[in-house]
Amino acid sequence: MQRRALLDAARTLLSEGGTDALTFPALAERTGLARSSVYEYFRSRAAVVEELCAVDFPVWAAEVEAAMAEADTPEGRIEAYVRRQLALVGDRRHRAVVAISAGELDQGAREKIRAAHGGLIAMTVEALEELGQEQPRMAAMLLQGVVDAAVRRIELGAAESPEEITEAAVAMALNGVRGGSR
Repeated sequence: MQRRALLDAARTLLSEGGTDALTFPALAERTGLARSSVYEYFRSRAAVVEELCAVDFPVWAAEVEAAMAEADTPEGRIEAYVRRQLALVGDRRHRAVVAISAGELDQGAREKIRAAHGGLIAMTVEALEELGQEQPRMAAMLLQGVVDAAVRRIELGAAESPEEITEAAVAMALNGVRGGSR
């Protein structure tokens, strides 16, 4: 229970104040634990980040995968992929991971985040193959680039509404994947 409380506190700190807010004294204060007790659960901030990724990323991926599974066409799966990720932007877990990825992490934490993103990107490869993409893995990475750019735009509070950004990202993604074979 203490570990879950610490992770929940870490999510809150990251979503409210970014990586600078994630400190062991702040975690101790949020959970009512002694600072030394926090060290019993995690050896460093990077260890907290790694565990957050290990716990939260599979939940996100399952949500994206479930949305894609409901679609009947490859285009529908690509659209669901983009829409579901952008719908998760307001989720506290997402804000925490965005804050994490913007911060300085050790090599192990960065590798875990990259591996988790790789799993997310892999979800689109089959749909992209069905759409005739000659290089579906590369197309999947570029598709995720569109999603990442839209996420940043929403997170920054751009002049456009999140709905407008989502519609533009979906249109760009679908027009790009349909016209991508040579």
